[in-house]
Amino acid sequence: MSDNPFVGHWTYRSLLNDPDVNTDFNNLEFGRGTIEIVAAPMQLLAGTIGGPGWSLALKGSRAYGSPMQVRFQGTGVVSGEEWIYDYWGALVPAWPNGVDQRPAIVGSVIRTIPHSGGSPGTVAPAGVVASFYAVRAD
Repeated sequence: MSDNPFVGHWTYRSLLNDPDVNTDFNNLEFGRGTIEIVAAPMQLLAGTIGGPGWSLALKGSRAYGSPMQVRFQGTGVVSGEEWIYDYWGALVPAWPNGVDQRPAIVGSVIRTIPHSGGSPGTVAPAGVVASFYAVRAD
């Protein structure tokens, strides 16, 4: 087993930072997929993030502390276009009285460069920031 608590498979979800409490939860989705973080030299982070029809290579760093932190960039070509997203996250500490608590990473993601949107003729603009969480799946 790795001494890196980030190594493994994670279920990833990100949500738009909409302050309107009346916004339907389904309308907050920014992204979803899986993250696989692989063993890497001390302080480095490597792996992939992806879902149906997309995959990005992850490259970045991890830092010890309270909480432990990660910062990484996901890059790849999806449907012929370059995608770049940047992520910052923190490992949620274990609660002393937590029941069946699963390791989780919570953080923020930004779309670094624009790419085509989900509908023909639309653009997913650069600079959009969302919150994310990832829950250990293995």
